[in-house]
Amino acid sequence: MKILHALTYYHPHLSGLTIYVERLAETLAARGHEVTVVASRHLPELPRTERRRGVRVVRAPVLWRLHKGVVSPAFSAEAWRLLQSHDLLNLHLPLLEAGVLALLARRVARRPVVLTYHCDLQLPPGPASRPIEAAMTLMHRLAGQQANRVVTYTRDYAEHSPFVSRYLPKVETVYPPVIVGTPDAAAAALLRARLAPNGERVVGFAGRVATEKGIEYLLAALPMLQASVGPVRVAFAGPYEGVVGERYYEQLGPLIERHRDQLTFLGELHGPDLANFYAAIDCLVLPSVNSTESFGLVQVESMLCGTPVVASALPGVRQPVAVTGMGELAPIADAPGLAAALTAVLAHRDRYLRPRAEIAARFDLAATAAFYERLYGDVRCEMGAAPLSRPGAAPGPPAYSGIRGR
Repeated sequence: MKILHALTYYHPHLSGLTIYVERLAETLAARGHEVTVVASRHLPELPRTERRRGVRVVRAPVLWRLHKGVVSPAFSAEAWRLLQSHDLLNLHLPLLEAGVLALLARRVARRPVVLTYHCDLQLPPGPASRPIEAAMTLMHRLAGQQANRVVTYTRDYAEHSPFVSRYLPKVETVYPPVIVGTPDAAAAALLRARLAPNGERVVGFAGRVATEKGIEYLLAALPMLQASVGPVRVAFAGPYEGVVGERYYEQLGPLIERHRDQLTFLGELHGPDLANFYAAIDCLVLPSVNSTESFGLVQVESMLCGTPVVASALPGVRQPVAVTGMGELAPIADAPGLAAALTAVLAHRDRYLRPRAEIAARFDLAATAAFYERLYGDVRCEMGAAPLSRPGAAPGPPAYSGIRGR
């Protein structure tokens, strides 16, 4: 099958959406499909085209940045050109061009369209934010009307999302693709000694320092948490300065300075370094505050490395803790509630531990890839195409035929 994925940012940009598409595309390519990703050339030094781990990547030039997005008139033209030689289009939203591309694919090229809806778009306050959100809403609704299927991570999020809930009859859900290595015990111990030189408890945060993450509530919770469990350090893994479309780190400046001695910013971590980070901390926290966060892949990564999680009780975000029991849920935007949930996990950590195999079986990458293969085959057949086999594909589990996730 020839599959075209379209999204705004691709590698080396770091976000849950980008990581999702990268893992899915590479896994499908390894299973014998011809996979192309079209994205923006968000950094001028990136190659115009390249082949990365079996996936062809085509980047459209960018004229300028607009808030968290980019303006790239060439993007739609590039995607339309590529669509002519592909069997279907998988759009990854939020995506400004989604409506136009879905309409062209269905009504002109006669190709099936799958939308993967990663999250609602809620921009920080600003004069341009509301017009951008209005334009995105219009384009997303046009894409939703044309799409054969809409995919989300969990039914929980689908039913609460203002966008996805409009299209529930054609919604299917599947857990996102999760990949994380096995931590190296010695390396994790060395990192632990660096993060907590005096034996403090260590709470970790993984991801971009961005407005929706609710880090101000974590910092406000620190005095209450320390009163309950003793000295605590917080370690941040992920980009924090110069995050696209954000001034959040600068806005947090006074709070960061107040707790500077308790905070460590490690920057982006990948591969073994990220696995060792999860193993070095006592608990991962995801204190997100709005539906720009729809799941939080880092929760599952942390669990696979043996570390429990405290997450906000947001739709979708609450699911990894709810289905595994490997952590606690905290009230949204509530520092005392967050401190209480962290206290419960840190004070009784062993109660929340689960075997890695149990977590891996529930969040299985091969099952996610098989879900998409089945879905792609279904929508192609609905459009009148003959079923396709997967020549040269590695054996995998049968395609999933129902809903994964809650």
